[in-house]
Amino acid sequence: MLPLLRCVPRALGAAVAGLRTVTPAPPLRQLLQPAPRPCVRPFGLLSVRAGSERRPGLLQPPAPCGCGCGCGALHTEGDKAFVEFLTDEIKEEKKIQKHKSLPKMSGGWDLEVNGTEAKLVRKVAGEKITVTFNINNSIPPTFDGEEEPSQGQKVEEQEPELTSTPNFVVEVTKSDGKKALVLDCHYPEDEIGQEEEAESDIFSIKEVSFQATGESEWKDTNYTLNTDSLDWALYDHLMDFLADRGVDNTFADELVELSTALEHQEYISFLEDLKSFVKSQ
Repeated sequence: MLPLLRCVPRALGAAVAGLRTVTPAPPLRQLLQPAPRPCVRPFGLLSVRAGSERRPGLLQPPAPCGCGCGCGALHTEGDKAFVEFLTDEIKEEKKIQKHKSLPKMSGGWDLEVNGTEAKLVRKVAGEKITVTFNINNSIPPTFDGEEEPSQGQKVEEQEPELTSTPNFVVEVTKSDGKKALVLDCHYPEDEIGQEEEAESDIFSIKEVSFQATGESEWKDTNYTLNTDSLDWALYDHLMDFLADRGVDNTFADELVELSTALEHQEYISFLEDLKSFVKSQ
């Protein structure tokens, strides 16, 4: 909204400033509304000149598209170029697609997928462990400091491989309890791709809370433990607690592979839907 106001000429702005001393300033909402313009002639005569035929205007039905298909819908050369681009893009994405079907997780995890949300379920000795994640906004942004492709080197060779590292929530429930221990976990950006310390954890626990079983939303009224200021001994025990239930570095690595495959699959489906939408007549 502000860029539009900056386009007002300075002389007009000065004139408006002078009027402020004479009349009270109207509300900002009223200033942003276009001033009413009186209709000086009948509405039906706006597109008619004396002695001339009616010219096509905004009120006339749209003419058929220029391609000659006669569909009468909005069908531009830009849409045609867009569809051609999407066709090539879909072909290229399918060429580099590693997994035609989603990879399986080791450790006896059952996978449920609902659009962009995935759920992994595992039962061990009277406990149910559920891991939920969503692939939306799961690819870290690329940095501007990346090196430019050298002369003679293909651009494709410089493009980094996109990896999906979503936040995931681990929910542990007992068979005879009404509470669930919920742990909010994430992949720290500075730990992704680091191989110097083989024993370091590639994921971390961000928050811990007890929630009622069967609740779909995290209640803010329940006490939530933030691990930023947590004693390291307690934090290590929480990490061991997850590892004993199959949520360890191996699980985290496989989760990244699964999430990346699911994200790429959804991206290709999105491109196909976008192509169909633009191409539809």
